[in-house]
Amino acid sequence: MNVSFRILTATLAIPLSASCAFAQQRLSESTGLNLFQNNCTSCHGVTPVEHAPTEATIKTMSPEAIFEAITTGLMKNMAASLNDNDKRLLAEYLGGRKLDKEDAGDAKNMPNVCSSHPPVRDLSAPSWNGWGDLSNTRFQGAKDAGLTAGKVSRLQLKWAFGFPGATALYGQTIVDGRVFVSSNAGYVYALDAATGCIHWSFKSPAVVRSGITIGPLKPGSARIAAFFGDIRGFAYALDASTGALIWRAAADNHPLARVTGNPRLYQGRLYVPLASLEEDESRTPQHICCTFRGAVTAFDSETGHQVWKSYTIPQEPKVIKRNSVGVDYMGPSGAGIWTTPIVDTKRRALYFGTGNSFSEPATTSDSIMAMDMDTGKILWWRQALANDIWHGGCAQTVPGRPPAANQGGRGRGGNQPPYPADNCVDKTGPDWDYAASPNLATLPDGRTVIIASPKQALVRALDPDKNGATIWEQDIARGIGGGGGETVFGGATDGQTIYFGLHLGNGLVAMDLATGVEKWFKPLQSPEAMATHHGIVAAVSVIPGVFFAAGMDGILRAVSPTDGSPIWEFNTAQEFKTVNGVAAKGGSIGAGGPSIANGMVFVGSGYVGFQNGVPGNVLLAFAPAF
Repeated sequence: MNVSFRILTATLAIPLSASCAFAQQRLSESTGLNLFQNNCTSCHGVTPVEHAPTEATIKTMSPEAIFEAITTGLMKNMAASLNDNDKRLLAEYLGGRKLDKEDAGDAKNMPNVCSSHPPVRDLSAPSWNGWGDLSNTRFQGAKDAGLTAGKVSRLQLKWAFGFPGATALYGQTIVDGRVFVSSNAGYVYALDAATGCIHWSFKSPAVVRSGITIGPLKPGSARIAAFFGDIRGFAYALDASTGALIWRAAADNHPLARVTGNPRLYQGRLYVPLASLEEDESRTPQHICCTFRGAVTAFDSETGHQVWKSYTIPQEPKVIKRNSVGVDYMGPSGAGIWTTPIVDTKRRALYFGTGNSFSEPATTSDSIMAMDMDTGKILWWRQALANDIWHGGCAQTVPGRPPAANQGGRGRGGNQPPYPADNCVDKTGPDWDYAASPNLATLPDGRTVIIASPKQALVRALDPDKNGATIWEQDIARGIGGGGGETVFGGATDGQTIYFGLHLGNGLVAMDLATGVEKWFKPLQSPEAMATHHGIVAAVSVIPGVFFAAGMDGILRAVSPTDGSPIWEFNTAQEFKTVNGVAAKGGSIGAGGPSIANGMVFVGSGYVGFQNGVPGNVLLAFAPAF
């Protein structure tokens, strides 16, 4: 019996309520949709019963250890009322990733291990590193792309790789002929870009939700590392050649902290953005709402030692009142960073978007913010929407939508007591924060500009030399929505034009970089089988002559950047024969979207998220037929 299991069984040897059963059949972006907190907090909540561990304590254990405890361990009698599926879902929620008792996702159990494993060395080779370049343009030049519009029209599937037990993928990094990728099954992989054979796997303690950044462990070092973050707020460095863990460090100690934006590596520092699901999981009546603040943590890339940490809300949350059920109500809170920061090497600044407030107003929420990369000092911020206060227990107030249509969290979970109304402000926000990563570009007159779009798709060009002053703004939305968003993961720019995909509007948009004037809009048609999962949520990508967009309907599209006319498309929402022999099927596409490098296009198909997509477990690689 291992040490973690002994600790778990010793601390969890108390009755579990049968109401802990999960109704959901998959682990989603909302981490079990708050069902644990809705149904199990009487024993394991903020004030646990005697000898009962808190939720945060349980979450330090692996899902395998938790599953063993409630099936064959000391807790099997207490959990006897739960069926096998309930136990699995409970263990996966608490453990932070899919259950993998047999190490099914481990490279050692794959039939397609590469015959040799040369080290990762050439960082100058064509690559798509993390979110792309340091400016977040998501533009790949002709040389590194290795593709033209003509070649793209001849793309065909070269190989497919299946992820055992996964239902979602998040992004692909291509460096030195390797593809680095993760899924919500809890593994990180390094694959050969040309063939899909596997070099190594790493089993993470929690799901790796961020993208993966590749770079030297320290400036000038020949040792190349893979950097990323997980949904428990930890940052990692692995040896990019072998997958060996170099260091793991907590970027934040809040139990609901998570890393979703790509960590950024520059000159020996790793900058890790922090967001949180407290926004959604605060819907339980006994949750102390709310205590999380967004932050950037800077680590020494070689050692994992913290250099500085800077919060998006400088004030610590304080108790404002006791609510009607006797639980503290705290604030300010929120302003998490869901986006990948821009690294402005000239001004030595980081630029990123912040989320909405969870409780009392935070003047820095829903903002584009600039931080000094050397010290973490907040240089300036520009708020897009003031008083956007919302969390999962409250109804959203969406402009232009009838009150009856506003979606709220009260009553979810079936048997939870009524949510205390005094935890909600009189007029809640629409949750129109910055989810899309901003872009850095240069205008024709030589000025540097930040392109930023909050969820309602009111795109702005901001001047970093004038504390984020607005140069122009343009509303490109075709639909009105709340937290699901119209522009979600981000746009791209080729230096002349800005490109976005629209979720509710189900289309593609091109805008003039200098003026913000809309050049064209292209509505999209989804296959009948995926008609209820339309729109573009994933970040889009651009190469000379081609605009790539991947949809919630599972279609990977390549269109002309001039007018949106189609060049090529592929339906990923189907079953695939895989190089590793794993049964695989595509679904919706979200998060990182398509990556392009060295004559190939890569995309992961399978994404659920807050947009209720279709799960999937396949990575697809395309190359021209001839």
